[in-house]
Formats: sequence, C-alpha cells, structure tokens
Amino acid sequence: MPSAFSSILRDRQIRVPALTLVSLAFTYASTMPYQSIIGINELGLSDRSYSGLIFLAALVNVSTSLTLGIWSDGLSDRRPLVLALSVCGMLGFGMIYEFRTAAVFMFGILVLIPISNSTYSILFASIRATTNTMDRGKAAAITSTVRALFSGSWALAPGLIGLYLINSQSMTPAYGIAALASLTCFCLYLFVAKPAPAGAASPSLNIGFFSSLGRIFSPHVLVRVCLMALLLGLQRLNSVVSPLIITDAAGGTVVDVGFMAGLVAFLEMPFMLMWGALQRRFRNVHVLALGALIYCLYLILLSFASAPWQIYALVLVNACGAAAILSVPITYLQDLIADRPGLGSSLVSVNTFIANGISASIFAAGTGFTGYSGTALLAAVVGLASVGLLLFLERAPRPVPRPA
Repeated sequence: MPSAFSSILRDRQIRVPALTLVSLAFTYASTMPYQSIIGINELGLSDRSYSGLIFLAALVNVSTSLTLGIWSDGLSDRRPLVLALSVCGMLGFGMIYEFRTAAVFMFGILVLIPISNSTYSILFASIRATTNTMDRGKAAAITSTVRALFSGSWALAPGLIGLYLINSQSMTPAYGIAALASLTCFCLYLFVAKPAPAGAASPSLNIGFFSSLGRIFSPHVLVRVCLMALLLGLQRLNSVVSPLIITDAAGGTVVDVGFMAGLVAFLEMPFMLMWGALQRRFRNVHVLALGALIYCLYLILLSFASAPWQIYALVLVNACGAAAILSVPITYLQDLIADRPGLGSSLVSVNTFIANGISASIFAAGTGFTGYSGTALLAAVVGLASVGLLLFLERAPRPVPRPA
C-alpha cells in the first residue's frame, strides 16, 4: 500500500499521531502480559480483588474515552490533550515501577493508566479529523495502515521485554519501560507535532455532553456498535479458549501457546495492510463481513483440532480473519458519527468494553454446556449470525445526523 504509506509520511498531521501510536503500543505490550503476575504474585492482591480492579479500570477507561472524545470535538487542536494524557501515563507507569506497593499499583491501574489509555482513541480521532477531507477509500486505507503499524509494535515489544526481564527477580521493570514509552509519546507531541493549522479543524464550541451521548445511544449507532463488539468478542474469546484447546484437546504445551500467539501477532500486520487495500475498492462493511467469515471458519476448524500441527496449519486463517476484525471496525465505527472525529473514535473504547463482556458470556455459556472445542464452535455460530445481521442492517437507509 505505497499510497497509504506515502500519505502518512508526507502529512505531519497523520505522521506524528501514527508514530505516537507505535510508541503507545509499547505501553500496552510491555505491561499487559505481566500485569496479573505483578498484581497477584508480587504485590499480594487476591484473585477476587484483582478481577474487581480490572473491571473498575475498564469502566474508568470507557468513561474517560467517551468524555474526552466528546470534549476533543470542541477543541481546535488536540495536541495539549495528548500531552496531558501522556503525562498521566508517565506518572501511572512510573509510580508503579518506582514504589512497587499494592496501594500505588491499584491507584495507577484504576486512575492514571485508564486515563492514559484514552490516548489511543484521541490519536485516531486526530487522524480522522485530517482524513475526513480525503476520499473514503484512501482514508480507510490510511487508518488500517496505522493500525497495522500499531500491531507490529505490539507484536515486537513482548519478546524484547521478555528477553530483558529473563533474569529479573521482578516484573515491575516492565512498567518502567512503559513509562519511557509514555515519555516518548510526550516528546513526539511536544517537539515534533505542530499546532493544527488554521482551518484544519472545525470545532463546535456548543457541543452538549448529553446530546452527544444521545447520538451514541441512538438505535442506528448502538445496534451497530454491539454488532462490532460481537465480532471483536470472537477474537477476545479465541485468546482465552485457543490456549486451552492447544493444551487439552490438541495435546500441546505452553511453548506451543506462546509460539502460536507471537506468530499470529506478526502475521496480522501484513494482513491488515491487505484489508486496508481492499477498503479502497469495496465498502467497509463488505470487507469486514468477509474477514469475519474467514475468522468463523477458523473457529469452526479450531473446534475439531486434535493435534498441535492442525492448529499450526490454521495460523494463516487465524491471522487473516483477526486482522480484519481488529482493523476494519475502526473506520466503520468512526463512519457512524463521521462529523465528530472524537466522538466517533471513542466508540472504539465502547466497542472493546462490550466485546470483553460478550467474550466472557460466550465462554461461560459454552463451557457450562460443552467443552472448550464446543465453545469455539458456539462462537463461530454467534459470528455467522452477527455477519448476517450486519449485512441486513446495512441495506437500511442511514438517518441524517442532527446538528449537536
């Protein structure tokens, strides 16, 4: 996709958020794999306390993303907001690394880090504000390319950090690395980003908070967000159930689990570029439907796997479908409220929050009535039904958005 890459490289208003997202990926990838180990094993939190902490942190994250997304649409320049969010990341990750106590860990995970995580949607809102003037296909290709760069950084970071921490007695240095990544985000926006040029943004200074929420909870938007969450929930469920199938029905080991996860993560990046190229020619919903069908096929085949080699044989199908589910919905969700980049991008956080709940529900239902393989098959059925409903809804005319 040379045209998408060249657009990113040429335009500072796209290039800087894209580079910042690459750095931001290190904050996620350096801490997520070790967060439960640090909280429970090193700092002594109970399983129940940790679960409650993560749930509350998710609520803070989605609430903050919505609030800041709505507020950012009233700003002529999102640069100060990104700087402030980066400072929250520096403080949140840095305090956990420096003090290494349960109280500081809980405060960071519950307050500062969820606020910092809103940077993700704000950066995509900044990119969307710039690409709104472009051809829809080109804009979608740019978004998918940026998401692919984010995934590439995410895939690279855990392995490097794991090598760095291999002889460490504690996993908390991972939070020091995340603090440095947040510092990098701060420096990029402080020294490289420039204030938005006059006329580049068209803020609405009279945006009502509750009227904005009303647009999210309108039937047209909410139903489609839930459908996107159903599809993302399949990918979230797979991250839970596939390791169990590998080590149970397929007779593999934890080595197979780790290698499989890393391999899929690396392969997702080129597939995201492929889906982005297709978005230049076809409607987002059709591209997403195709990717989701491929992922449903993967889940069906996964449910019949009985040996490790069979799961390795599904790696390309897995990565191809997952890449579509992870990248294409960003543009789709932004298009639901196209005139409000911040509000539209905040739907990504709402989508993720609902998807995690859906994943947990499918896992509970599947494992309650059948085994892990049956749960994968149930997820495929849910995915097929979601694709059918999504295509049906897209035939209906879209309402004209009312001014805020």
